[in-house]
Amino acid sequence: MQDYIFEIQLKVRDYECDIQGIVNNAIYQSYLEHARHEYLQSKNISFKELTNNGILLMVSRIEMDFKKSLTSGDTFSVKLRIERQGLKLVFFEDIFRVSDQALCLKAKVEVIAQINGKLTRGEIFDTLNL
Repeated sequence: MQDYIFEIQLKVRDYECDIQGIVNNAIYQSYLEHARHEYLQSKNISFKELTNNGILLMVSRIEMDFKKSLTSGDTFSVKLRIERQGLKLVFFEDIFRVSDQALCLKAKVEVIAQINGKLTRGEIFDTLNL
């Protein structure tokens, strides 16, 4: 069992599904991003405020392993944990369908930081107390 530090529940909307009736693969990235932003907000960190202060948190790499499909109306949870790995902050995010707790997606999202246009060594992640 993972040591998740944050969880958010969402619901699949009809327009997120493709002609096969399942969530389009690109939509999962939006779910993951939404969870990361909500996590920051839960820590009283404003993504907009960081940007206004010249601090850009940017995805440098995403790995997604699709396990089971979500369909219209499914309620699901995105659970995450984080690790600091060198210059990067790595989000491990898993999506579970609520009705049967089926693992639908496993993702690894690597985030880097720029401050005033310069790539950092990641020290900003320590100061944010994530």
